[in-house]
Amino acid sequence: MRRREFITSFASAAVAWTLAARAQQPERARRIGVLMGIAETDPESQLRLAAFRSTLRGLEWVEGRNLQIETRWSGGDPKLAKAHAKELVGLVPDLIFCHTTPALQAMQQETSTIPIVFGLVSDPVGGGFVTSLAQPGGNITGVTAFDFSMGAKWVEILKEVAPRVSRVALVFSPDAAPFATQYMRAGETVAASFGVKLVSMPIHNLAELDRSVAAFAAGPNGGLIVLPDAFTANQRTLIVDLAARHHLPAMYPFRYFSALGGLVSYGIDPVEVFRRGATYVDRILRGAKPGDLPVQMPFKFELVINLKTAKTLGLEVPPALLTRADEVMT
Repeated sequence: MRRREFITSFASAAVAWTLAARAQQPERARRIGVLMGIAETDPESQLRLAAFRSTLRGLEWVEGRNLQIETRWSGGDPKLAKAHAKELVGLVPDLIFCHTTPALQAMQQETSTIPIVFGLVSDPVGGGFVTSLAQPGGNITGVTAFDFSMGAKWVEILKEVAPRVSRVALVFSPDAAPFATQYMRAGETVAASFGVKLVSMPIHNLAELDRSVAAFAAGPNGGLIVLPDAFTANQRTLIVDLAARHHLPAMYPFRYFSALGGLVSYGIDPVEVFRRGATYVDRILRGAKPGDLPVQMPFKFELVINLKTAKTLGLEVPPALLTRADEVMT
């Protein structure tokens, strides 16, 4: 064999060996951080994360092979959210998924470079997280929770279930729901036509929650609308119990409130939000820029009525409303 032919043959073989060796090397695992706004012990937390992981597996992101997930739970505590945000950013992940507004606020303060996908955030534009829904810009995008027009829908449905209600308090945490006034304004656009007066009930702690609900219930024909935020989600059992104790018809934003005994709920499926969030995680890990991915809006809503609670409150749910319900609990 001539020297030139030998060198060429050797070089070709070397390239083939190199490519084969690279093919046998394990794929680089991507690391993502997850900051949850509810507690690890909360069943909802596990359902949502299971859906998130399952969707990622379906998109060929497998933990232990090409994916590592670091999860932290804040339980609705803003201070804990800040501590966990700092910790997760310190791990230098490829991406971070944030659940709830307080979690996203904490993470935004820690990084402007790591891609962030959020879920169940009510006002991403007003909160200063994205420039616009269509063109987020920066390092943040995700799936928002509700359109503020829902405030009007909640008033309408509550009045339909409980016609005698004429005073309605919007229950929320100012720390977890800085967007509460937006729901209030939407509700006020229809409140007068239904003969309802809306009042704000900001809650900062459990003692204040107990006192405020009791004081409001002392007046006649009262009802509650519980807004979607990390505080109300984490304290849902207590809130439902207080409404029952004081015989207050109440409207809730998620099905799991009705499952606990809440009168009626109308809202999105949070598990579906986590599935959709996982698709954005996939796209960003494959090269998409967060600022180029439009914020997704909710498109599926479910109406759930707890007939047992209605009977306890002495309410006769209109047949037309029962027909519209996605689920009737008895």
